[in-house]
Amino acid sequence: MTERQYRYDVPRIIFNVLFIVIMIIASFWVIQPFILGLAWAAMVVIATWPLLIKLQNLMWGRRSLAVMAMTLLLILFFILPIALIIGSLVDNSALFIARAGTLSKMHMPNLFWLQSLPMFGDKIYSSYHTLVNTGGAAVLAKIQPYFGQTATWLVSQAAYIGHLLFHCTLMLCFSVILYARGEHVAMGIRHFAVRLGAERGDAAVLLSGQTIRAVALGVVVTALVQSVLGGIGLALSGIPAATWLALLIFICCVAQLGALLILVPAITWLYWNGDTTLATGLVIWSGVVATLDNVLRPILIRMGADLPTLLILLGVIGGLLAFGLIGLFIGPVVLALSYRLLTAWVNEAANPTSALQDVTRNLEES
Repeated sequence: MTERQYRYDVPRIIFNVLFIVIMIIASFWVIQPFILGLAWAAMVVIATWPLLIKLQNLMWGRRSLAVMAMTLLLILFFILPIALIIGSLVDNSALFIARAGTLSKMHMPNLFWLQSLPMFGDKIYSSYHTLVNTGGAAVLAKIQPYFGQTATWLVSQAAYIGHLLFHCTLMLCFSVILYARGEHVAMGIRHFAVRLGAERGDAAVLLSGQTIRAVALGVVVTALVQSVLGGIGLALSGIPAATWLALLIFICCVAQLGALLILVPAITWLYWNGDTTLATGLVIWSGVVATLDNVLRPILIRMGADLPTLLILLGVIGGLLAFGLIGLFIGPVVLALSYRLLTAWVNEAANPTSALQDVTRNLEES
């Protein structure tokens, strides 16, 4: 019995692959402006899908009414706070620039206690007063080359505000579509995953949904609640630029650094200015806000898996540098999703049981 000989038309295969690659690149080029908005909407919809189903059951099984309710909630909890933050940044930018211009007129303290330090006290005291008497000219000469870079960065961040609003609008529009056709979209993604990897592909899609929900609820929602409550406490205490500080609290909470990193300096500032009553009230309120991180997050993240803090921190910093404010949401989810899929793939293999000496011996013998 002779074996069947297969002859491949190599040029045909090359042109087929080349055509597919060109179509993929062209499609990516067309949808590139919408990718961030679509990814953001997909994360929001996956995280809040159980809430949509509950609202649909309460509204006589009408999906349209549930979608309208979820749209209003998104506007209330996402679009409106972001618009308020941007408006506050624009309104208060002139005030911060004016205050920065008055820094040169500040009276620097004498710091006589530096002389009492052992060994290097006199040298530090002399260097400090030389710097004060020269008006900081030496330091200014060293950092002056970086002023242009800083100004360029600030201009680029100001220009990014328009992109942020654009992606917020896209997120809202795509969320409405995904809420209305969520089951069909999910089935299409699962079908594609089965076509690629059979049951393992389908399991990877389901695992991805659980990871996105865990990060969105356990990290982002907790940070959002803490930043809102912290901002309310700062505003009631009379802290200036409370909206700015609330945004910083949100960033710190998403990065797993905690709200106290912003609240403690605010409390110190109140005590420094003699507002002991407001400062004591803010201390109590800060304790409540900080406790939510240990109470609310475990409850929300229970539906997924706990994730390494370093992973979330890297996702926040990397996402913020790569995508701006949207990266606060996308960065941790991308790293967490990659981590969970990689962990699931590695765990499919058994743990190594051979001793290190046996492995080394086998390598030397081979």
